[in-house]
Amino acid sequence: MKTLKNLLIAVVIVSVFSCSSDDDNRTIDPGNGGENPITGTELSGDLTADGKLEASKEYTLTGSFTIKSGATLEIEPGTVIKAKSGRTDIFLAVERGGKLVAKGTAANPIRFTSDAASPKAGDWGGIVLAGKAPSNKGANVQSEVAGLLYGGTETTDSSGELSYVIAEYTGAKINGEQEFNGISFFGVGSGTIVNNIVVSNGSDDGIEFFGGTVNVTNAYCANIADDMFDWTEGYTGTITNAFGVRNDGFDAATDDPRGIEGDSNGSNPTAAPISTPTLKNVTILNLNPDVALKAGAEIRRGTKAVINNILFAAYGNASFGNRIDTADDKGNGELTISGASAQGNVGDDKEGGAITGTVTEITDGITVTADNTVTTKAGVGADLTAFAWANQSFVVTKL
Repeated sequence: MKTLKNLLIAVVIVSVFSCSSDDDNRTIDPGNGGENPITGTELSGDLTADGKLEASKEYTLTGSFTIKSGATLEIEPGTVIKAKSGRTDIFLAVERGGKLVAKGTAANPIRFTSDAASPKAGDWGGIVLAGKAPSNKGANVQSEVAGLLYGGTETTDSSGELSYVIAEYTGAKINGEQEFNGISFFGVGSGTIVNNIVVSNGSDDGIEFFGGTVNVTNAYCANIADDMFDWTEGYTGTITNAFGVRNDGFDAATDDPRGIEGDSNGSNPTAAPISTPTLKNVTILNLNPDVALKAGAEIRRGTKAVINNILFAAYGNASFGNRIDTADDKGNGELTISGASAQGNVGDDKEGGAITGTVTEITDGITVTADNTVTTKAGVGADLTAFAWANQSFVVTKL
């Protein structure tokens, strides 16, 4: 059995990290003689030469901060970056050709959070990376947010590394068509290292891939208003050990929140490359009886996905509208599944395209005890113990 005992997230956020040191105003030399230093603890503008953020400081993201092509930003383990809340121009972006090396550890993760006294979903934008890997929208596409160009032919392109990184209270809405996700990968290549990432309390999607070939291991999305995991534009990477949960009490929601939304191209579902991702060891869990997930996995618009070992689960009175949905008026999808399980009121499959494989109804994929300990059955869905470092919270009050 895999058991993860959780504390209240608000307590954890306050207590894990200490205040900044008394040398906050010291200039960090990026290693090029100070041509483009990061001064003090406020982050805003363009980084055109290598820079470094130190764990001994607490930084504030006060505007858009873009790592330009040819520059690398290194972030030390344990660093905290607080985003100024309440504005739509607060985000960290990596331009095509730039690199973000945010390499935390289980003991000292890197945290991007809100500076609000009472933080909430949508307080700031999020993390946006652009790369040179293919997109079926073209080789020079402009990102939905942050104004970055992405796409190309370099499947092994590297945008750096994200390891043991937490991004919370993301998803600032610019207008009805533009809204930040927690972490967005635009044409990011497989040379980018991504493992052990957490997005929590997001106002739009949790993690989204726009084309690209980047692979991700250990991805956790908690309390996401729209889709937990999302891809489009020909994404062909592999996602291994992914856990998405909506907690009881998190009522921020779009009209159609889903666990997984997979698109290829809504204008031309046959456009190359077609989205053909592989997902391994996934759990989509709803603990909120007041907000149903529209679907556990909606695979559509030309996507051809493979998912091995997935658990769709709803606890108590929580529910899904559909378990799997491959029907869409802009193009159906195709899903091949193996080792798929369902527990609770998770709806039925809606097959417009093709669903290969079967889903087994079980009753012991997850259990939740009175003290909000969530236990998952070994070998079924995601391994929650991989996320113990993040100290995330489960909330179950309405049974």
